[in-house]
Amino acid sequence: MIQSTAPTATLEADVDHDRSPFEGEDSGIEMPMISIVVPVLNEERLLERTLAAFGPDLRERHGVELIVSDGGSTDRSVEIARRHADLVVEHREERRQTIAEGRNRGGERARGELLVFINGDTIPVDPERFLAALVEVSKGIAVGSGVAAVACPVEIEPAERRTSDRLFHTFFNAYVRLLNRLGLGAGRGECQVMPRELFVRVGGYNDTMAAGEDFDLYNRLAQHGRIAHHQGLLVYESPRRFRRYGYLRVLFQWTLNGIAVAVAGRSYSKEWEQVR
Repeated sequence: MIQSTAPTATLEADVDHDRSPFEGEDSGIEMPMISIVVPVLNEERLLERTLAAFGPDLRERHGVELIVSDGGSTDRSVEIARRHADLVVEHREERRQTIAEGRNRGGERARGELLVFINGDTIPVDPERFLAALVEVSKGIAVGSGVAAVACPVEIEPAERRTSDRLFHTFFNAYVRLLNRLGLGAGRGECQVMPRELFVRVGGYNDTMAAGEDFDLYNRLAQHGRIAHHQGLLVYESPRRFRRYGYLRVLFQWTLNGIAVAVAGRSYSKEWEQVR
């Protein structure tokens, strides 16, 4: 189990639904090279499209397993996940799970040497190129390579893109690159890539953080090597949060959480509001 920086729920509180073709190192079946972990909570509207982007033929060609970590959805998210994923992990406790916990629970069950955390409302621009880029990354990110993790560029899909979307994401992708050049460590939570060995070594995501857990993890990973960037890992995120609250309010929330994480080691937000 990942040794998180905060108390976590016991594994008995989660339920696995496993139909993975990868049975184990002694089975004679090749283990997955890459594990894609998708944390979800009530994502029935967008989840099918995200998971369908990583179809079984595509996963088999590139040595990928697909894991969905559900945080206690009350909609059809788990049903959809079971149709597509190799492994579904369900949170069954009464309390609400943080997204950090959801990522950790999926990461604990991952068998690939490279971990990829991608949100349920996020899709790769080109799934074939995305997985090919991950294979390339997996060969160059080994311990001792000097690379601790990879940050993925994020944009809004052209059909939904507005001028404000283009301006903001151009700015924020450049901002993330600047932070990484300065050695501070940064990566958008929509898509994060790292070696499993290092993920476990640093303790994974901080379970107690309702927000800012993505920057916190990359800050800790940056202490073990540089954060690289790969344009082949470009993803589209849903603009739903920006549409509801506007970019200024969302950026303000991110800034407050970032400062709280950096100064106090905790998130400013007590709970990250669902926008569905």
